[in-house]
Amino acid sequence: MSRIGKLPIEIPSGVTVNIGSDNVVTVKGVKGQLVKPMHKKININIEDNNIVVTRNDDGKESKSLHGLTRALINNMVIGVTTGYQKTLDLVGVGYRAQLQGTKLVMSLGFSHPVEVVPEPGVAFEIPIPTRIIVKGIDKELVGSVAADIRTWRKPEPYKGKGIKYDNEVIRRKEGKTGKK
Repeated sequence: MSRIGKLPIEIPSGVTVNIGSDNVVTVKGVKGQLVKPMHKKININIEDNNIVVTRNDDGKESKSLHGLTRALINNMVIGVTTGYQKTLDLVGVGYRAQLQGTKLVMSLGFSHPVEVVPEPGVAFEIPIPTRIIVKGIDKELVGSVAADIRTWRKPEPYKGKGIKYDNEVIRRKEGKTGKK
């Protein structure tokens, strides 16, 4: 039995969960609504204000999907109640970000500013010019947008310049040494 899959998901107050035909899960909360189709080999039921995820058989695919499905539904419940955010730091001389409306504009050492238009369901915040906060209710979407922003300038190991996650540790390398 999957250790994660067998745990019930408690439904907080203010959150409604509907399981439609073809295992389509709809979660509504104070922050918004998320809809995600789940695999047909997994059974999803609501019992005593808890979501219980079970599997039909003990096949390899069913075992793999059991914990995954439970984690996806749990992420949906957390997303509509508290939301998700990823923080990115810009490290480098002249690297900075600003908002123009909802659009993110970054100066990253290129000859032109880099503009990122937010996808629906994602918002940007810039508390200081060298920090970007990506917020939203869909964990997968927030992580994807943050990763796309990071690809503009990945941190390099010699000086540590680039766009990095706030909790990321950059392994630094020693530069070349002179002739002996």
